[in-house]
Amino acid sequence: MTLLAVEAAAHGCLYPEAGPPWEVSALYAATHSKSGVGLLGPLLERVGKSVLAVDDTLATARVDVTPWADIKWAAVLAHRGEVARERPLPGILARLSEAERRQIICLEQFTRIGFGPAPTATDQLTA
Repeated sequence: MTLLAVEAAAHGCLYPEAGPPWEVSALYAATHSKSGVGLLGPLLERVGKSVLAVDDTLATARVDVTPWADIKWAAVLAHRGEVARERPLPGILARLSEAERRQIICLEQFTRIGFGPAPTATDQLTA
């Protein structure tokens, strides 16, 4: 749906009530690269799960979100039902030491999907 909305934004005749058309310069999908799975892979394997990871070349941006780690962790904890159970990722993360948890949650990876030239920097999401 997001991809369709991004494409429709450029065509003013489709939704004129939404305002003038505009072109999105970049769209990113959250992902995990094979080399960036780190501690997460073995943790999920313990409960019979795996990480869907892409080839490293497809993870086109890596963003250090350490400054927002506490906010991100609070958002995860808001899923109390998931945190209370052992198999969902929030529950697995809740049972780790803070150092291990931060190692997992402080790096976000993305795959850039079309729309304009790719940026030269790989640590930011803007074009």
